[in-house]
Amino acid sequence: MSRLRTRPTRDDTREKLFEAAARVFEEQGIGGASIETIAAAAGFSRGAFYSNFTSKDELIIAMLENHVEQSILRLHDLLAKHKSLPDFIDALKTMDRSQQDPLGRSPLLHMEMILFVARAEKRRPELAKRLRARRKLIADIVETTAKNSGVNPMLDPVWWGAIVLAMEDGFRLHRLIDPETTPSDSFLRAIGDLQRAIGAASA
Repeated sequence: MSRLRTRPTRDDTREKLFEAAARVFEEQGIGGASIETIAAAAGFSRGAFYSNFTSKDELIIAMLENHVEQSILRLHDLLAKHKSLPDFIDALKTMDRSQQDPLGRSPLLHMEMILFVARAEKRRPELAKRLRARRKLIADIVETTAKNSGVNPMLDPVWWGAIVLAMEDGFRLHRLIDPETTPSDSFLRAIGDLQRAIGAASA
């Protein structure tokens, strides 16, 4: 009786390449990591890599896109369970990063990859798409939590999204430069402080 041979699906292969690339990038740096090393770390041949991506740049863009997609799904699911902004922020603080995608588990690698992509002007339009999607996600959270709390946002939610995202990326960069004085929860602490300050000012 012959055995059925199961082959990994395209999604499985891409996920393994994402995981392997994240490990290699953290160990060797994004610029120094080769396609051969990434493929080997995932347990695949160079040919398997090229059957999914045409270049390392395309792999990185796909990893950023996957991170945004996973973030949108995860945070909208969290938002459905935690209606007010304080509850939502508290839930974010206790979220288990080990279950997230590679860039969700490593915010600093996420920032490094953004900077890597931004270095080349031709790659920036792809990066801009992810930036807009992240801004919209935050705007949706602001709008939904405000509605659930029966208040009107003091600023346009889209502009709030831009402000909050700039703060998040800024704290990531600060932590990359000076982790000693920039705790890992700096961004969420700042959001909580800002929310309380706005609440006190509007009371």
